[in-house]
Amino acid sequence: MNAAYITRTGPPEVITCGELPAPQPTRSQCLVRVTAVDVNPIDIYWRGGMVPAAMAFPFILGHDLAGTVVETGPDVKQFRPGDRVWATNQGFAGRPGTFAEFAAVEETWLYPTPPNVRDEDAVAVSLVGVTAHLGLVSHARLRAGETVLVAGGAGGVGSCVVQMAKALGARVIATAGSDAKAAACRALGADRAINYKTEDVAAAVKSFAPNGVNVWWETAREPDFDRTVALLAARGRMVLMAGREARPPFPVGPFYVKDCALHGFALFNAAPEAVRAAAEDINRWLATGALRARIDRVLPLSEVVAAHRLQEESTVGKTGALAGKIVLKV
Repeated sequence: MNAAYITRTGPPEVITCGELPAPQPTRSQCLVRVTAVDVNPIDIYWRGGMVPAAMAFPFILGHDLAGTVVETGPDVKQFRPGDRVWATNQGFAGRPGTFAEFAAVEETWLYPTPPNVRDEDAVAVSLVGVTAHLGLVSHARLRAGETVLVAGGAGGVGSCVVQMAKALGARVIATAGSDAKAAACRALGADRAINYKTEDVAAAVKSFAPNGVNVWWETAREPDFDRTVALLAARGRMVLMAGREARPPFPVGPFYVKDCALHGFALFNAAPEAVRAAAEDINRWLATGALRARIDRVLPLSEVVAAHRLQEESTVGKTGALAGKIVLKV
């Protein structure tokens, strides 16, 4: 089968598109004919060796997929050949990556794709959507009527947080780095969108939510805790999802006297049951249009090197060039 893989870590040019043996499903796995995958920041960190990761070479890249089941192991009960499915959280803990024509995936990590949802859209919201759901529902326990601030609301995860928070009945403030991205946040449902390069964020937040923000979703790797804690409401919650090496100052006193809470989490630590609960909500929202994929461009898998280079420039180089996910057609 054709696959995009590496035999060592390094720059995008270490990626090879070539032939590897097709996997054989075990008793509890489905063999999926992959049609679409996407590029995530974590892919860049792993491929570049920026984050320590256990990889057996040749290592197939990618953590998400959408496609069609072509074969099932004898213990598989939920799926059968011909079923359209999507998956995330692959490429971890010995599970193979997804940038290949075929992938053998445990039934417990597969979810049905709604009939009216394209594979490109399903895969584009897979990792970012589950991440957003885990943070809002499992960790922050967002309630209807609360106010959520999404720092970076036009990004991959941020755009899902905006839409999911609205679907859960929250009021949403989103920040973005340009007028165009602020407009995109409003189109996704944000009640207030702030261009942080031209507006006073603190003043705008206080005007919209004078009693403070109930949930602050932070996408930056170097959070400004002093500013954030000052804008949190009593019993406010802050969600962190980036910044492995970050060591910013933290205002302990102002934080604890307001009974605030700080939630840090990583998708790869999530149990299959938690991811499945998120997938069920994601499927329902995708099917009804309450959740829409934000895709910057669709490329063939053969352009994986260019896709990784672009993602690295946007994420690590902070160019902000991408306005959504890069999807690769297999």
